[in-house]
Amino acid sequence: MTHERMLITGGAGFIGSHVLETALAEGWTVASLDDLSTGSRANLPAGVPFYEVDIRDGPAVQAAVADFRPTVISHQAAQASVSLSVREPVLDAEVNIIGGLNVLMAAQANGVERMVFASTGGAIYGEVPEGAADEHTVEWPYSPYATSKLSFEKYLETFRQQHGLEFVVLRYANVYGPRQNPHGEAGVVAIFAERLLSGQALQINARLETGDEGCLRDYVYVGDVARANVAAARGTLPRLLNVGTATETSTERLAHLLADALDVNPTLTVAPPRSGDLRRSVLDAALFRQVLGEPLSLAEGLQRTAQWARHQSAR
Repeated sequence: MTHERMLITGGAGFIGSHVLETALAEGWTVASLDDLSTGSRANLPAGVPFYEVDIRDGPAVQAAVADFRPTVISHQAAQASVSLSVREPVLDAEVNIIGGLNVLMAAQANGVERMVFASTGGAIYGEVPEGAADEHTVEWPYSPYATSKLSFEKYLETFRQQHGLEFVVLRYANVYGPRQNPHGEAGVVAIFAERLLSGQALQINARLETGDEGCLRDYVYVGDVARANVAAARGTLPRLLNVGTATETSTERLAHLLADALDVNPTLTVAPPRSGDLRRSVLDAALFRQVLGEPLSLAEGLQRTAQWARHQSAR
């Protein structure tokens, strides 16, 4: 691929800004498209072209793609809250399906060669009662968020068959790391870090009657997500890839690990499970390891995140 140009939707956000930085470091010409609803221009390196666009605005998306002429679009922009999707499924579909189609149609109209799509392994497989869900596991979306992400995966295959637009679907586990926004309902590591540093209690959503430690999740560091995106953009990955670690961690265990990394004593409270939340979600990472190597350990990733969070709170 000559003159590699990548447009990152949601590029001023948590994951998108890391994808952008990694691509820039690897020699890509990059641009960001973001409506700044959750992202921040402060996340962007100086001099990177920026389009302040809501992906629900089809003509504005078309204009941005036509102006930048990317060879690849890394599509990170999304409504990313499971609980919000349960309350407002139409809003979720407007952003994740209609907004996604606006990006897809702009890609097709402007000769984009490949799309890389940020999907969800953490929600799309439904409950994973034991073991780990691999790329061949049947999808069982349990929330409108998971359903909208799966729908868009199917649109990508349709556009590949109809128009020859190549794509890679990356199904993320629970992503964490520097720049994650604690204000909202997604991102337990960011929420916990902010609360720990300000001396507030941490809430564990758990079933008291079973004495559990909260949801069991697979936590993947944002740097691994970013390098998966750039590898996918280069066309060196399979069409579908889980981006996770195959390691399960309970919410309570996560709270203690993060508190240790921040060197604070946590206070924990318990609340009932949230609507739409899965009990257990763990992704098989065998294919990830084969094509991208070992993912960062949770302990190391939390150390890096804690260092960043401490720096932010001291500002």
